[in-house]
Amino acid sequence: MTGYPSPLPAAGHHEPVPRRIRGVLAGRTVLDTLAARYVWESVKYPQYYVPLTDVAADVLVDERHEQKLRFGRAHRHGLAVGDVTRPGAVRVYAADADDAVAGRVRIDWDALDAWFEEDEQVFVHPRSPYVRVDALRSSRRVRVELDGVVLAESNAPVMVFETGLPPRCYLDRTRLNTDVLVPSTTTTACPYKGVTSAYWSVRIGDTTREDLAWSYDFPTRQLQPIAGLVAFYDEKVDVIVDGKLQPRPSTHFS
Repeated sequence: MTGYPSPLPAAGHHEPVPRRIRGVLAGRTVLDTLAARYVWESVKYPQYYVPLTDVAADVLVDERHEQKLRFGRAHRHGLAVGDVTRPGAVRVYAADADDAVAGRVRIDWDALDAWFEEDEQVFVHPRSPYVRVDALRSSRRVRVELDGVVLAESNAPVMVFETGLPPRCYLDRTRLNTDVLVPSTTTTACPYKGVTSAYWSVRIGDTTREDLAWSYDFPTRQLQPIAGLVAFYDEKVDVIVDGKLQPRPSTHFS
């Protein structure tokens, strides 16, 4: 199975964000804007660049450090809300920087407790407007194996197709070989699917392969068809679809 075509924008591309963007730290909304811009610092996904006027002025701590960056001059700032501080988490671009970022602020994603597009929380990084994710019910016969041991088998998978990534098969939990699956405490997040609710390692004999499968019990609204289903890292297991062994993809994602 091949993946969707690659996303279109090149590094340096930018355009307006049509959505309201908010960021929260220590229970306070520290940015609220209808005028953010997407800026692709790399080809993978964009970042939000926000007008300085839409960031709460009293949370910015000027660290008196000028940086010469790809898009022009910027001054480094920290964030402070009460006793919660995030040193060096903010770059405030000068008026003579590139038009896309001049007078705007770039806040490190992990510096905030939560980001929102409109009233829905976004995880990991901004969602690219050029990425499409579809979850489609299928009648393909899917079997997942490792070292010759069947981990799961189903003829009613949900296939997830995501721009620039290989397809992923989500299978009903009743179709799993629970004799070799071991629950894990790992949690990961995806900007398009949400936060995982469960992970499993695989134990065959004396060997344990960590975190090979996961599930989203409460995925984002757009990915509801995968709720409660389980997917495996195709990069680390053998996936047979309609009797044909699939090549292991090199891209690692959940």
